[in-house]
Amino acid sequence: MVVRALSGEQLPVYGRGENIRDWLYVDDHARALSAVVKQGLVGEVYHIGGNCERRNIDVVEAICNLLDEMLPQSKFRPHRNLISFVADRPGHDERYAIDCFKIQKELGWKAHETFETGLAKTVRWYLENQRWWERVQSGAYRGERLGLARP
Repeated sequence: MVVRALSGEQLPVYGRGENIRDWLYVDDHARALSAVVKQGLVGEVYHIGGNCERRNIDVVEAICNLLDEMLPQSKFRPHRNLISFVADRPGHDERYAIDCFKIQKELGWKAHETFETGLAKTVRWYLENQRWWERVQSGAYRGERLGLARP
């Protein structure tokens, strides 16, 4: 959605945007995976979630608001004018949720970022790494590992 908004493209939202998802900032997810590897018991299952359910339309509107704030010079402001509602997929789940009580209780893990701080960091990352995501979109990036010293 961020890349589409930066390009002035329509931001397609299924149905009326009422579907609900649980959101978690990527670094919090990585910390959870690390906690499972370091502290988890072999054979156990640990669900990782953010305890942060949001409607899809609320997420897209939050992205638009952040872009309006971070890019006051954007010719696409207000970015929410780019939102378009499209037909929902057949059988599309109305809600994805996860019970992450076990990982919190047994491994002491919890998300550090709120929805708002994590989303702001995500949007800022896209603004600061335009060269990278443009390469991905153009097809020039082929999944190779970047930034690593070669022996």
